[in-house]
Amino acid sequence: MKKFEYLTLDVAARGFWSRSVDAQELTNKLNELGAEGWEVVSSVDLNIGQGQSRNVMVILKREIN
Repeated sequence: MKKFEYLTLDVAARGFWSRSVDAQELTNKLNELGAEGWEVVSSVDLNIGQGQSRNVMVILKREIN
């Protein structure tokens, strides 16, 4: 049976008037984690209303050898 470990990545939104996540920064971080064997299984935008995000929660997993 395969076994997995999980990682929760909390990505903060920035900006005073338009709180958003820096897509390039997130891409760089996911590529870094992907090189370590992590795979994204889910993500959730923790919205605070009117199109603004407080942060994005990304759940990743990788197989334990």
